Amino acid sequence: MKICYVRASYVGAINAAVIALANPAIEVVVVDSNKTTVDCWNSKHLPVTEEGLDLVIRITRDGLNCTKYISQADVVFLTVNTLTKDYSKVVGLAINLGNLKAVVETIAAVARPGTIVVEKSTVPCKTIHMIENVVSFTRGVLKICYSKESGVHFEVLSNPEFLTEGTLVMDLLRLSRTSPEKILHTDYLSSELAKLVSNTLLAQRISSINTISALCKVIGADITEVSQAVGIDHRIGLSYIYASLRFGGSCLKKDTLGLSYLAASLNLPEESTSNSRKSQSILVIRLLLQEQLKQLSIYDPGYNVDVLRDELPRTLGPLHALVKVFRDPYTACEGSSAVLILTPWEEFKTPPMKWEDVLQRMEQPKLVFDARGQV
Repeated sequence: MKICYVRASYVGAINAAVIALANPAIEVVVVDSNKTTVDCWNSKHLPVTEEGLDLVIRITRDGLNCTKYISQADVVFLTVNTLTKDYSKVVGLAINLGNLKAVVETIAAVARPGTIVVEKSTVPCKTIHMIENVVSFTRGVLKICYSKESGVHFEVLSNPEFLTEGTLVMDLLRLSRTSPEKILHTDYLSSELAKLVSNTLLAQRISSINTISALCKVIGADITEVSQAVGIDHRIGLSYIYASLRFGGSCLKKDTLGLSYLAASLNLPEESTSNSRKSQSILVIRLLLQEQLKQLSIYDPGYNVDVLRDELPRTLGPLHALVKVFRDPYTACEGSSAVLILTPWEEFKTPPMKWEDVLQRMEQPKLVFDARGQV
């Protein structure tokens, strides 16, 4: 068997080294197109410090020839660094999948039929769908341009990393003694989400104990003793409950922000409430008003019409002049060419909403965009 790790990242290179040490019969290679990164891993001074790492790096390293090893591998691990975006309106929040997409395109172009692609990078939910779509599209282009085989089956698995910096090598070696009965099998969405949730909960523990530390300082208690007393409770434990300079590293903040962005993009905190602060509906309204609409009508059964009208100037600025608020949905839809359902009120479902009446009041093209699954 041959295994290929794509990108000599912190997780990828160390995983590969331990797999090679524990499985001498398996050929393990790490490929990376960045010559500086490869040279660092090939040097006597490794780019990362981990206890025992110098002893387990015992593999042949020829990382520049990416396509050669990918094309020969039975299993390809995706260990690409996934940082938050440093551009667009979601800078610092959404995870940037550009590098991962580029790697998947390479794999799709050169990997042989039946290759198992393992998603090990920390990624947003449904990234596996993106991987499958990229593979399918790339194979289709290859068939058109080069008469190469398309429709080739790839098995795509999600296997996120749950290891700790500083003890990563020992953690991996202990995993080799794990019995099959302890292996957790999940669907791919649960697997992708579990990694984000895990790091978010760890970050919350650190933030919480730091808040308690500030309280201890004011009242004269000892935060170390408080942590020890709390940690004795087996439901809590002693991990990640010692006060520190906030949480560091490359993952906790990134994954916490990523999970928060995911929840916000799904509009989870805004259901059945009249609180419009940070509402995704407001964001959509602002974007629509930038498209030079003649008029935008609003109807919200959870909001007092007079209060909403008073808030519009503060929320939308000069653009509020293009917005009208109505007391019933049918009047609001009169003469409109498109209707957007942005909040999940029961009133919008069929019944009681008479959507046939709404369509009769609308003008062509009579589009209904249901963002909340109500119709």
